[in-house]
Amino acid sequence: MLINKEMEIQNIDHLGIVAGIIDAIGLVETVNQLIPPEKGEKVSAGHVVKAMILNGLGFVSRPLYMFPQFFETIACEHLIGAGVKPKYLNDDKLGRVMDKLFIKGLDTTFLTITLKAAKKFNVSLSSSHLDSSSMHVHGEYNSSLPSVIFENKHALNNQESEGLAIKSPQEIKLTYGYSRDHRPDLKQFIIELICTGDGDIPIFLKLASGNQADSSCFGQIAVDYQKQLEVDSLMVADCALYTESNLKLMSQLRWLCRVPLSIKSAQKLISTLPESELSASKLPGYRWGEKIVTYAGIEQRWLVVESAARKESDLGKLSQKIVKAAEKVIKDVNKLSKDKFACKADAIKALSKLSQSFKYHQIEQYQVTEVTAKEQKNQPEKFYQIAATVCRN
Repeated sequence: MLINKEMEIQNIDHLGIVAGIIDAIGLVETVNQLIPPEKGEKVSAGHVVKAMILNGLGFVSRPLYMFPQFFETIACEHLIGAGVKPKYLNDDKLGRVMDKLFIKGLDTTFLTITLKAAKKFNVSLSSSHLDSSSMHVHGEYNSSLPSVIFENKHALNNQESEGLAIKSPQEIKLTYGYSRDHRPDLKQFIIELICTGDGDIPIFLKLASGNQADSSCFGQIAVDYQKQLEVDSLMVADCALYTESNLKLMSQLRWLCRVPLSIKSAQKLISTLPESELSASKLPGYRWGEKIVTYAGIEQRWLVVESAARKESDLGKLSQKIVKAAEKVIKDVNKLSKDKFACKADAIKALSKLSQSFKYHQIEQYQVTEVTAKEQKNQPEKFYQIAATVCRN
């Protein structure tokens, strides 16, 4: 019979599954290869990263100095590794590891781990999807970080501090920018993320300053990503990828994205493509046409897709706009008809200027009338007024 003093109960919960997947992809070994253990170190960088993942997926929200308390109630050594005690996972240790990861490059570390995971679980990399998201932050943040922030002797040794200026990547800026989560009042940073077409598994991650535009970096991200893959992956993205500079950078890559209608050749194509060149799709209510186009010196295949339901909806909205615009046009023309002009030319010029503001209408016909009136001193006065009718353009 067991005595209570010989029994120790520790929780594992769902973290056993998480730890098992981490071990299966070899995350600890990968991180330790990038950040070799130091002499006398009780916990390696790989084990610290594993502990941070377990903590992050442990459904708790605590400051770093309370990090060891999280592992006091669970099977720390069983989940993380033999000899790993909760007291070793203090905020100083976590800070040192995170500093080293930053110097090594988070995007490089992340990609190295995810590629091994994709290989382990046979995740297909035949297509990759690139997009970005903004993450807002609360509180006060400086626009840039001082270079002495990593000179803390408790965080890095002297040799690492001396080489920091050369090794360390450029820090990002928490600043205002286009807010995708509708909080333009808060500072933010950008996450550039590439996921696999097979299961939407994150495979590449890069952080950027809060005011960075997608169009300025998507091309380079696609090139850098492809260089580190062993397969020719089709890069899929939104229209931010489609710029002349990005296309030239990706001249050796396969890519797929929407062509923005800000490009004149795209506007011309969708407005002049004959109905006879649209073919029925296997999907009911859709038709499509194909054109070979050269843009940025690169030959491309453009597809024009027409949705019957979307077309009907758009035409309905257009009709509403035309009706609303007609009310304003009639009001403006009636207001002009009350104005007095010194000559016919001035009246016609005023009507011509007004008609230039019409988007869906045009002047159908007009008439200039000469009006004679008497002032209070019985002196005749002559002026001109103009009346016009409008119709849809």
